[in-house]
Amino acid sequence: MSRCAQGVADYLKTQGTSDQGLVIGYDTRFLSRQFAETVASVCAANGIKVYLSSKTAPTPVVTYNVLHLQAAGAAIITASHNPALWNGFKFKPSYAGSATQEITDELEAAIASADPPRSMPLDQAGAQGLVTVFDPDPPYMERLGSLVDLESIRNAGLSLLVDAMFGAGAGYLTRLLTGGSTQVQELHSQVNPAFPGIAQPEPIAQNLPELMEGLRDERSSVGLALDGDADRLGVVDENGRFITTLEVFTLLTLYLLQEQGRRGPVVKGVTSSMMLNKLGDKFGVDVHEMRVGFKYIGPQMTSVNALIGGEESGGFAFQGHIPERDGILSGLLFLAYMTRTGRTPSQLVQHLFDQVGPHYYHRRDVEFDPDDRQRIEGLLSDEGPDRLAGMPVTGSDEIDGRRLKFDNAWLASRFSGTEPLLRIYAEAGSAEQLAALLDAAQEYLGV
Repeated sequence: MSRCAQGVADYLKTQGTSDQGLVIGYDTRFLSRQFAETVASVCAANGIKVYLSSKTAPTPVVTYNVLHLQAAGAAIITASHNPALWNGFKFKPSYAGSATQEITDELEAAIASADPPRSMPLDQAGAQGLVTVFDPDPPYMERLGSLVDLESIRNAGLSLLVDAMFGAGAGYLTRLLTGGSTQVQELHSQVNPAFPGIAQPEPIAQNLPELMEGLRDERSSVGLALDGDADRLGVVDENGRFITTLEVFTLLTLYLLQEQGRRGPVVKGVTSSMMLNKLGDKFGVDVHEMRVGFKYIGPQMTSVNALIGGEESGGFAFQGHIPERDGILSGLLFLAYMTRTGRTPSQLVQHLFDQVGPHYYHRRDVEFDPDDRQRIEGLLSDEGPDRLAGMPVTGSDEIDGRRLKFDNAWLASRFSGTEPLLRIYAEAGSAEQLAALLDAAQEYLGV
């Protein structure tokens, strides 16, 4: 961790931005606070002013403070949605988004060539004015209040069940929405870096059994789940059914276009829903398809001044905020959609299907033998079969991995960028067609 910090310090100096300072934050994982303090000590020893978070905080909260403090960037100690044994080092540049591939390459080179890290005790750094410990929440909370009518949600009489997944997002929605007739109850809001009972703090159906059961038992209005660093959102409807991330992305887009009457391009990862393309046609807005990951989606959002950007993983970003995923703001906008229309989550989904037709989606994460990767890569580099699951292939592309297109359906396969998994995605007009595509893909790829 200290070597990473030294590399970042060297990088900021070469960019001529080291005098702007660096924001440092951390999540609830094992030793995250200690790692963050190590980064602060190293940067201070390099003469770089540090703004160190006084507590665990979500990635979007820390990231927004880059803009608020006009800092050179942020270093955030988090492994986001990944398993408990992981931890990580996220760098956010001065524009408060994901680092582009070019910046990532420069950082990796700086880290690899860094001299042995220097460090300075935190108390000494504080006395010299090199480390300022601060609360990152107030500027962020104020920003959300300017983007969402919080008062209307507070007084909407909703019953909200939130699964914080033992992560850094615990307590935020409760604090934002307390004070009216809406009631908020939280699950897994305590700190436990083992993430007991779940494979990883990723807000997908298999990791949310208690939230789904709670909706079925208590008949709450809606369930919201935040991943480990609260930059992703999962939604469960009033009947305990998990609303897919593709449906959530499209619903948020529909809210902005139809209810708020706003217009602007939509930027989507290639594995996001074709429902977005249909909304683009319906409302006359451009839809840009990018490789998976906000290091591609974020810069494109900035380039075209997009209304919304997002990806299949449940990460969504919005015009007028940071060009980066924000699970808390995403959840608030979903609640605002419910409040404005008076519809339940299941009614919102039905309204969406009334606009674009029914769509079914699923992702399979498949473990594979590392020795077999080259063979699989060879299959993905080919144009693919002419037919699959009895359906003619109407087109294909290599925006990220291999995507096959069918009439009113698509199938994509790509290697995960963070885990040793092959991800297989599909969307179709029926559940039967969806299952057939996924099965056929596994058979074709031999996994």
